[in-house]
Amino acid sequence: MSRFESLPASHNKKQFADANDELDPVRSTEPNNREEKMKNVTAVILAAGMGSRMRSDVPKVLHRIASRTMLERIMSNLKRSGVEDILAVVGYKAERIENLFREQLRFVRQPELLGSGDALAHAVDFMNSRENSVLVTCGDTPLISPATFRKIVKTHFRDNASCVLLTARVDDPSSYGRILRDKNGNIARIIEEKDLIGAEKKINEINVGTYCFHKSEIVKYIREIEMNEKKKEFYLTDIVDILRKKGKKVISVSCGKKEEHIGVNSRKELAEVNALVYREKAEELMSSGVTIVDPDTAYIDDSASIGRDTIIFPNTVIESGVRVGKGCRIGPFARLREGTVLRDNVEIGNFVEICRSEIGKSSRVKHHTYLGDAVVGKDVNVGAGTITANYDGKEKNRTIIGDGVFLGVGSILIAPIKVGSGAVIGAGSVVTRNKNVGKGKVVAGVPAKEIIKKGRRHE
Repeated sequence: MSRFESLPASHNKKQFADANDELDPVRSTEPNNREEKMKNVTAVILAAGMGSRMRSDVPKVLHRIASRTMLERIMSNLKRSGVEDILAVVGYKAERIENLFREQLRFVRQPELLGSGDALAHAVDFMNSRENSVLVTCGDTPLISPATFRKIVKTHFRDNASCVLLTARVDDPSSYGRILRDKNGNIARIIEEKDLIGAEKKINEINVGTYCFHKSEIVKYIREIEMNEKKKEFYLTDIVDILRKKGKKVISVSCGKKEEHIGVNSRKELAEVNALVYREKAEELMSSGVTIVDPDTAYIDDSASIGRDTIIFPNTVIESGVRVGKGCRIGPFARLREGTVLRDNVEIGNFVEICRSEIGKSSRVKHHTYLGDAVVGKDVNVGAGTITANYDGKEKNRTIIGDGVFLGVGSILIAPIKVGSGAVIGAGSVVTRNKNVGKGKVVAGVPAKEIIKKGRRHE
């Protein structure tokens, strides 16, 4: 049994390289361009399983690779490939999945978790009438790229194949179904690992679990799959043998990148896939002119953007959608959370957390600081231990800090608050909510009050 069949399957920048592949000229009887091809396809994501090996109360497809769930990544890559209609078969905790994606996906429920063949049988009844092909993929293979999805569909139309399946050659094929070919190299059948004998155990070409079918044929033959008596499930892999015996053309395409075949069925595999995604992002950034001192400890979401000549020091976390300008220095042990924007030449030092904040050009936030819901101007010095107290127990409030402000060590700014350009906040001061600090003023104390020298206010 393949790793994809061992689990009942059913119903948000660059990931792995999406090659700019263009479809080859094809016969006039098929759709005449890539867009039309993909519009004639319904994609089915098999996402019903509970993922028992994950040891989790969360549906497997909702576990995250970097900032996005596996289901979101698969959906995104299908849409980037050009597929417009996506149907997810759900079962285990279906409501939770549907609530998260009801605006992006159509859903069908698999009443009992009886395997991937049963899941697809339920899906065919909910497909739109205009589609004439079905692209099926597993909810636990989040690294299949848009280019590979397009290649499968292209091959399906070009060769008029009843089934195109995705395969890969791997060093360790254990836990996967193997591809058995005849003496002419044609696919004969898929053999589950438990059924391998003799030389078959040395086969290293595996079934990835992604297929493209003619809709009319899958509707006609899907219910010919028989229940596996040992597992009490219907295996979608059996459709290959059914189609072959009926004289239908069954062919394969290979993964565009070797990592694409990887499925996530355990916490260990989840960690491995996360590491691949983070490494891929690091390599992309380094090739664009960003220095990453230790790529193995840089956790940069694949939706983040970072300008050239920025240096990322070890143990830095940069989360979803963060934008970093040119020539910045970040870390070590820094965390930039979603909604953060750093302008050019900003310095973010060790043990600093920035959340939903914009830091202006050439400002410095070097030590043990939290800035949340803040707008910081240019050339601002933020002293060690500074905190913007943005949450009052009910709402998140804004802190606005003007250009050239100097915040002393241990400053606490209780939002909402505005600090004017050129102002100075003394070390250890607490600026209370709505007590705005004017332009060029100096304040200090708990609570902070303006310092007046020689009988006049500081200018």
